[in-house]
Amino acid sequence: MTLLASERRGEVLIKDLSKSFALNGGRLNVLSGINLRLHGGEALAIVGPSGCGKTTLLRVLAGLEDADSGEVRIDGVPVAGPGRERAVIFQEPRLLPWANVLDNVAFALEVRGVPRRDALERSHRAIQLVGLSDFTTAWPRQLSGGMAQRVGIARALTVQPEILLLDEPLGALDAMTKLTMQEELARIWREQGVTMVLVTHDLEEAIYLADRVLVLPKVKGALPRLIDIDLPRPRDRNDPAFVAMRKLLMAQFGLH
Repeated sequence: MTLLASERRGEVLIKDLSKSFALNGGRLNVLSGINLRLHGGEALAIVGPSGCGKTTLLRVLAGLEDADSGEVRIDGVPVAGPGRERAVIFQEPRLLPWANVLDNVAFALEVRGVPRRDALERSHRAIQLVGLSDFTTAWPRQLSGGMAQRVGIARALTVQPEILLLDEPLGALDAMTKLTMQEELARIWREQGVTMVLVTHDLEEAIYLADRVLVLPKVKGALPRLIDIDLPRPRDRNDPAFVAMRKLLMAQFGLH
């Protein structure tokens, strides 16, 4: 059964969110007055120059950092630490070197108390979803970078999250593998219907994957900008509208 947009879970509300860190006896403001609402099933990309707070915002959404002020609500419930409805995928998949692919994926469930038989069954489905059914017994050292990241994605999907939080998950991959993985992420997002929040330095990746792009400013106190990516899916990187959107995003950073 397909849920209506109004019935989907995974809605995120960010209200008046600010975050700072102690630095040299003072405070460094990283995020200031962020306001945003994400509908369930929406894909958001967060971009901006280094040091603008992209990863910090993602960590607050994940419940790994506390905000100084403001709040984050998921389906109306305030975030107070990590939650079962969220899964985080980092740039490095952080696989257990002593466990094969299947056990690496099942680990995410077993630590939550899921019986091993059920954990293995759900893990097999997630591994199939990311296209690694022939590699369930492979060891992490035998995997390419792209394959290892697929394992990390499968591990996140086994817990059946409403929200996927991705911190530059493809940043360490070579150019061709990155393009393939972008296509895979778009497919998985479409099939699973999850809310996706992606931090990336790659403006083309943001356009390819997101419904909206949040541009965080480098200058503290400046307002972030939210840009709609009103392009049909699947997206064609050579389409004039795609190229025009890339130029628009580049212009946000003074690039041409």
